[in-house]
Amino acid sequence: MSERDLEQLARIKAEIADSFDEELELQMEEDRLDELVAEGMSAPAESTVDRKIYFRELFRLQHELVRLQDWVQHNKLKVVVLFEGRDSAGKGGAIKRVTQRLNPRVCRTVALPAPTERERNQWYFQRYVPHLPTAGEIVLFDRSWYNRAGVERVMGFCTKDELDEFFRSVPEFERMLVRSGIILIKYWFSITDEEQEFRFKMRIHDPLKQWKLSPMDMESRVHWEDYTKAKEEMLARTHTADAPWWVVQAVDKKKARLNCIAHLLNQIPYGDVPKPEIELPGRVRHDDYIRHPVPAELYVPEIY
Repeated sequence: MSERDLEQLARIKAEIADSFDEELELQMEEDRLDELVAEGMSAPAESTVDRKIYFRELFRLQHELVRLQDWVQHNKLKVVVLFEGRDSAGKGGAIKRVTQRLNPRVCRTVALPAPTERERNQWYFQRYVPHLPTAGEIVLFDRSWYNRAGVERVMGFCTKDELDEFFRSVPEFERMLVRSGIILIKYWFSITDEEQEFRFKMRIHDPLKQWKLSPMDMESRVHWEDYTKAKEEMLARTHTADAPWWVVQAVDKKKARLNCIAHLLNQIPYGDVPKPEIELPGRVRHDDYIRHPVPAELYVPEIY
């Protein structure tokens, strides 16, 4: 294999390994990886975070996220975090690492589908309001009301008047949220043209990732420059003192996750929450209790 092929193989291995990082014990199928390299994909970026360092820092930050969660719940805070960015920018992966160790009753993710006919005729922000947090909750939006400034604008799903009204309304809407006591944090995940192309090709050629592709993803490649112009205007018109934007450099997904989580932790001052000492109660036993055997046909076959 050429040096170029070896570099591509290393990148693709790292990309696929990243999908299985929860297991930590990665066993890759070399023939499958070689087959993907044969497709001639270029790898525009290399990971700069050693795997051991990445996991050490990720677990440390996730421990801090648990402390933050306890603080939010104890102090009845209301937190909203928006994750925006181009298709394949890594928003979902970052959200997964944030929520991985947290209580889903405290921290939940909202990823709304395309609006229904009824929702299209409502006040634009109406479909998002029911998902806002109550006291003691953290809500992560995997795409948010900024769909109007991005995909809806580029793909022609809204009129110019609707877009202009959005830009007039969103600063007031977010100011109302903040004034009501909601802590609002907005992230834009930024990747390059070359990196998005690589990630799309990975999805095309990897059967385990093909489900992530949609016709809209394909269209987003065609309209790269249109999305860039839309993003620039969105950041310029909706970056306010009450609700500022934070841009995450996301070409390196591992660094992006660590940087985003570390930044999120710094946005909300938190500390330890007093907790009662937990003692496991003793098991109650009854002389007349008889444990009946479970019928063999109910068991899942142990093939491993």
